[in-house]
Amino acid sequence: MARSAHSLFRPFTLHGVELPNRIAMAPMTRSFSPNGVPGENVAAYYRRRAAGGVGLIITEGVYIPHDASGFDPKVPHLYGEDALAGWKNVVSEVHATQGRIFAQLWHVGQQITGGPQPQPGQAPVGPSMPLSEIEAIITAFGQAAANAQSVGFDGVEIHGAHGYLIDQFLWERTNHRTDHYGGSLIARTRFAADVIAEIRRRVGPNFPVMLRFSQFKVADYDAHLAKTPAELDRILAPLVAAGLNALHASTRRFWEPAFPGSELTLAGWTKKLTGLPTMAVGSVTLGTDMATSFRTNGSSGTEGIDKLLDCMDRDEFDLIAVGRSLIVNPLWSKIVEAGDVDQLKPFDRNVLATLE
Repeated sequence: MARSAHSLFRPFTLHGVELPNRIAMAPMTRSFSPNGVPGENVAAYYRRRAAGGVGLIITEGVYIPHDASGFDPKVPHLYGEDALAGWKNVVSEVHATQGRIFAQLWHVGQQITGGPQPQPGQAPVGPSMPLSEIEAIITAFGQAAANAQSVGFDGVEIHGAHGYLIDQFLWERTNHRTDHYGGSLIARTRFAADVIAEIRRRVGPNFPVMLRFSQFKVADYDAHLAKTPAELDRILAPLVAAGLNALHASTRRFWEPAFPGSELTLAGWTKKLTGLPTMAVGSVTLGTDMATSFRTNGSSGTEGIDKLLDCMDRDEFDLIAVGRSLIVNPLWSKIVEAGDVDQLKPFDRNVLATLE
């Protein structure tokens, strides 16, 4: 790589958390935590990425304390004595490398297609649930955030993207309520805003709270929460007001323009509209998007690096999250910093069977 990657390696402070560079590990479900308890292998997995130069690790999605938050018995929990002890060890291992780590709080809602199915006595819930259930889930998000704070995480990210529960409330095609949690674009933001406010109440003013959101859904890449920048502003403003410190704009390809008539990416628009620190993600140093790469192997190791440096040079967004490429390249940050991008291994879906 001929050009300098200096802009990727500038320090950044995210609501009081000092990061050595602009690189984050994207949250990626790995399902290596039997009975919801992350073990030594999970701790070592995250430590390797922190030691490899990642400035901020965002964990895989972690189930909150609600019966329907998810149905995979190997996805880790953020509740229960054993799971919290496991996470305390993970955090300690990451901190031992001077790394920083956020927990991603996850409720799948009705998005269970293709994944583990509910067991007897379990049932998925969605936006049409009773108000009492909504209140219970808001409380569960707050409890999970407090648990994350108690075991030493540096912050939390709320999973509000990809068609999961919070996104189901935000999207007009899945939220059919006519009360104060639905019926208009602004009303559809209330559930997310209430979750954010409850988390903020539980963790206090100084603990970083970030939200991951997306336009697309797991089963619909053409979906749009917002069709214009003005609509995006109307969605994000109540969420920022509820207590967010940062936003993570998830896209298939981070460099693609978000709206017609502008070259700004979704992360770029998010930063412009909110003024908050903003993270981008999507096919970084990969030649294919996530769905394609899980069907075929051999994604390019260099795709998008010049586009990324262009965005970072002009501060279009503040941070970049790297996903699949970090699974096969734990030293991704150091390789890029050294200018050896052509040495990055392409993503191989077979590595998903291991936790290396």
